[in-house]
Amino acid sequence: MKVAEQHLPLLQQAQTGDPAALAEILRLCQPDIRRYAKRHCLVSDIDDAVQEALLILSRHIGSLRALAALSGWLFRVVERECRRLGRKALRFDPYDEEKLDHWLGSHSREGLRMELASALESLPADYRQIILLRDFEELTVRELAERLGISQAAAKSRLHRARTMAREYLLG
Repeated sequence: MKVAEQHLPLLQQAQTGDPAALAEILRLCQPDIRRYAKRHCLVSDIDDAVQEALLILSRHIGSLRALAALSGWLFRVVERECRRLGRKALRFDPYDEEKLDHWLGSHSREGLRMELASALESLPADYRQIILLRDFEELTVRELAERLGISQAAAKSRLHRARTMAREYLLG
């Protein structure tokens, strides 16, 4: 996050109620919040999540105790907001722990293996391959990219899509 040690006086001014300092802190944080939201939100929810995170920061900046805690706290706020907006838009929470626990409890160990094998077989070859390389051969993202002849960003993206598709197959 761009709010670094050099901005500690600015953060302290914002905490004491200086509106110009608060505006500058919000300006400095916005690009990082947006980047993080792009990874965790539906495309249609990015702007709303960023706006809500900045609003929450402006309301609670006075209670922030340490500069080091700012980025972690903000990222949790954005992630929580993305999940809230996603649940609202889709009426679905992909991280529904209760649903996952129920699903796991309703299958035997052998049944889980069979379901997982079916889920992997249902994936397109590129997605199946990247899951097998990452989760079974335990390659790093860099090694995945090299083996597949793609960028690291493309490898991460493909792995994320593959896992999402497998999760939807298993839980959907």
